[in-house]
Amino acid sequence: MKLQYSALKNLSIRLRGLMGSFLGLSLSPFALAYNDMPGGPAVRQINFPAPVTKIMEEIHWLHYFMLILCVVIFVAVFGVMFYSILKHRKSLGHKSASFHESTTVEIIWTIVPFLIVIGMALPATKTVVAMKDTTNADLTIKATGYQWKWGYDYIKGEGEGISFLSTLSTSREQINNQVEKSNTYLMEVDNEVVVPVNKKIRVILTANDVIHAWTVQGFGVKQDAIPGFVRDTWFKAEKIGTYRGQCSELCGKEHAFMPIVVKVVSDADYASWVDSKKKEMAAMADDPSKVYTLEESKERGAKVYAANCSVCHQPNGQGGGAFPALAGSKVVNGPKEGQYAILLNGKNAMPKWNSLSDTELAAVMTYTKNSWGNKSGEVIQPSDFVTARAAK
Repeated sequence: MKLQYSALKNLSIRLRGLMGSFLGLSLSPFALAYNDMPGGPAVRQINFPAPVTKIMEEIHWLHYFMLILCVVIFVAVFGVMFYSILKHRKSLGHKSASFHESTTVEIIWTIVPFLIVIGMALPATKTVVAMKDTTNADLTIKATGYQWKWGYDYIKGEGEGISFLSTLSTSREQINNQVEKSNTYLMEVDNEVVVPVNKKIRVILTANDVIHAWTVQGFGVKQDAIPGFVRDTWFKAEKIGTYRGQCSELCGKEHAFMPIVVKVVSDADYASWVDSKKKEMAAMADDPSKVYTLEESKERGAKVYAANCSVCHQPNGQGGGAFPALAGSKVVNGPKEGQYAILLNGKNAMPKWNSLSDTELAAVMTYTKNSWGNKSGEVIQPSDFVTARAAK
């Protein structure tokens, strides 16, 4: 099997090289620099990823069971058909039978398919029912889909109260083919979901704007996140490691830039992570009454903009598609109330930024008012957004 795979791999590389030469293609120096992705898909993978949960093991078994059963049915049905065509053709002197009906045949072709369907339905139903059983979870996490990132809130179990956004961390240089792509290209985030091994994790799902889907193939998990609805799923990872997935519902132009990364750790490492994460959150807690200088607010705003806004309005503020340029924008350079309203309420393709604190909103608004040639000199304070929210 390994020799066959190696031969096919070498043949594929040779054919690709020949086609490139024949067509005169000048391939990017980074085009062939790829390897298996840690915790993600492998190069030329044609099967499901290795299972990490019992549910995924059952899905693997069902896949092969159904495949083998379908092949057996295919061979049996077409074997009988072609045998009959060849052995009972007119040129050999055979004449077609002239009977109107056969009770025996009727019974056989009713009972046999019925038994086949029952044989397929019973194990599949058992697995589907198990997939929907989210009771007795050790840890409950709420996952909210945004365009285009995930927000996570640990709402029950060890780590309760932890909350963060998880955003694509692949650099724009890689996306624009300016530098070599990493092995985790488009499947890496700034904040991973961390869970303990061998614990049942319930994931509650919803969305802020459009339909998203939380999918991690190694866990056998795929569940839609729908605005206005709450749905749930679960997994119990049995192997320590990092596992990757993506939003698998077409959710807009940056759909491909919405990865999911789950890090499965030991109980001791999880307790350590919870402790450090809570300390980090406490240190970063914002005081809405604090007054910031222009430079402080711009520095914070640049980070907020890069993580939340640059994907649509571009890092240089020039916009694109349905998203207008912020450089020289009449809204950005106009009365503050107009920009307050858009950030708090959304407009057209622009979502409401409920996931950002008043301090973050004030910082990013200050940044946009004083970047890319915009020179208002205004410093928006968190208290301004507190007032703006109250006036809604």
